[in-house]
Amino acid sequence: MDIIIGLLIIAVGAFCQSSCYVPINKIKGWSWESYWVVQGVFAWLVLPCLGAQLAVPAGHSLLELWAGAPAFSLWMTVLFGVLWGVGGLTFGLSMRYLGVALGQSIALGTCAGLGTVMGPVLLNVFFPELDALSALTTAVILGVVVTLVGIAIIGVAGSMKASSLSEEEKRAAVKDFNFPKGLAIALLAGFMSGCFNVGLEFGKDINFGELTPAMYKTLPATALVTLGGFVTNAVYCFWQNQKNHTWADYTRRDVWGNNLLFCLLAGALWYSQFFGLSLGKGFLTGSPTLMTLSFCILMALNVVFSNVWGIILKEWKGCSRSTIAVLVVGIAVLILSSFLPQFLG
Repeated sequence: MDIIIGLLIIAVGAFCQSSCYVPINKIKGWSWESYWVVQGVFAWLVLPCLGAQLAVPAGHSLLELWAGAPAFSLWMTVLFGVLWGVGGLTFGLSMRYLGVALGQSIALGTCAGLGTVMGPVLLNVFFPELDALSALTTAVILGVVVTLVGIAIIGVAGSMKASSLSEEEKRAAVKDFNFPKGLAIALLAGFMSGCFNVGLEFGKDINFGELTPAMYKTLPATALVTLGGFVTNAVYCFWQNQKNHTWADYTRRDVWGNNLLFCLLAGALWYSQFFGLSLGKGFLTGSPTLMTLSFCILMALNVVFSNVWGIILKEWKGCSRSTIAVLVVGIAVLILSSFLPQFLG
């Protein structure tokens, strides 16, 4: 029962993340770079720090925890957060050229596979005594492979969509639709986004040990990774503000209330995925396989729900029944990938 509860919590977080772009559509009068960095203040700074407080027992502080953590682990966690930030920036571009459904599918699929494998591999390079590679069992590798198969099937559906629609229909669904360009960007975004899980691996022991409940143990590391990602995104967004002369966005009092509210909502929905990941892992401690695969499961479910939103937003409108059938098969395989390893591990 604990495993089912853990997977359901991760699924709720995935649904929230896949919904985080909906509030952004309600933002008025701001350029992309302005609302992106403001929602990032909530998603990558404020909420992760508040979440990390749950891992701090009475009489202690978050600053005390970080100050006492091994410097190498601390800075590697932040460094991979900076690299993940690059993935976050290109992630948005992948959806610009492919749409929410296909863009998230390819980017998150790449992120799921590489993020799961890169963490133990790189941890083993720096700390071979931890034997991190032992976590990559046959069941874990199979789970990653099944996930990638599901992503590939959805990619086939996207290719079928690209070839079957007229240019006008493509533009109606996704204004700047460009499959080759979007595919390259989505693959880059997925590779860099996988660094998030690598950061979590390096920071997994940054907590108060037995004093921190199992479901909160990864929240301090999450805050460090998102801190690194915020730095990357803030530098880029402020550069865009300067380049595009959009600093005045921040002085528009007539839209501040509306935009701040929806940036907060978007940031909260985005952060929910990693808050849910931490809570969910607290219920998966009895299954080492699912603990290792939890990040991959989160990304797979993100893809499932992003495609649900893609259908709702009519991004697949005009596609043939065979294209929709392939899409549904891909979604089904991804759902299966979340549960299959448990029967094999």
